[in-house]
Amino acid sequence: MNSLDFHRHRRLRRTSSIRNIVRETHIHTEDLIYPVFVIEGSDIKNEVPSMPGVYQWSLDRLNEEIDEVIALGIETIIVFGVPADKDDVGSSAYDKDGIVQRGIQQIKERYPETTVIADTCLCQFTDHGHCGVVHEGEIVNDDSLTLLAKTAVSQAEAGADIIAPSNMMDGFVAAIRQGLDEAGFHDIPIMSYAVKYASAFYGPFRDAAHSSPKSGDRKTYQMDPANRLEAIREAESDIEEGADFLIVKPALSYLDIIREVKERFPYPMVAYNVSGEYSMVKAAAENGWIDEKAVVMEKLLSMKRAGADLILTYHAKDVAKWLKGES
Repeated sequence: MNSLDFHRHRRLRRTSSIRNIVRETHIHTEDLIYPVFVIEGSDIKNEVPSMPGVYQWSLDRLNEEIDEVIALGIETIIVFGVPADKDDVGSSAYDKDGIVQRGIQQIKERYPETTVIADTCLCQFTDHGHCGVVHEGEIVNDDSLTLLAKTAVSQAEAGADIIAPSNMMDGFVAAIRQGLDEAGFHDIPIMSYAVKYASAFYGPFRDAAHSSPKSGDRKTYQMDPANRLEAIREAESDIEEGADFLIVKPALSYLDIIREVKERFPYPMVAYNVSGEYSMVKAAAENGWIDEKAVVMEKLLSMKRAGADLILTYHAKDVAKWLKGES
């Protein structure tokens, strides 16, 4: 054996302390974006059946959630809204007194330094559940852009620090950038859902946001999961149109896309660890099949390792506790 010449990689794995000092990838609380669902009504704290630990909050109880999030050191929140009324053009999405707008105002009044992101889409607000205007069964692209720009401006007026359009209409970043600039919001960045696949992992979210389409699907505007080069084209278009951040959604099954987009475009990259990815882990953990903390941290590390700078995840509160050493 003494004549063998080989590398001893295990030297750097020998103790916990050595492993810590050579670790290449880290998760910090500052990397986390926590999703919050606000709903019309009073005294509401509804747990989403398919998402244990995730709740819909009425505004009179929203501070309970936000206070906990801030106490954990999470600095960034994204707001999703569940309105009382829906119509064919999603008018409550751009109503200055809409549920998202009021939620943003409340959070910013209580915690002015917190970064509040507004999800900018129509699907939760339309009676048909699609992300754009529907005419004779077709999701009409250009008419939808006007409404999306109005929505973004109303969210910025409410105090949103970042606009995050998730609709996947062609030209949505250009339309929103123009709308924000014309309204005087030149400094409000756009966190574009640049690469959003027509994924089977979204089901639990649609329970939380009441956003399932009444008919058809979203495959004519969200991307085919089989496509890689299309993701590059989508990201490039959004950058040219004025995007400041790029989101890849979902994350776990698209780590290759995160890596490739990040390598090509030196912009802040957000991995969206979506509801189905969250719920699968929760279900397995509740059955005692996995170590929840170990699995969650491993999968979030994989997203950071792939190139994500930020992770939008329903696990954020748990991760923040774990990083603090809490069980």
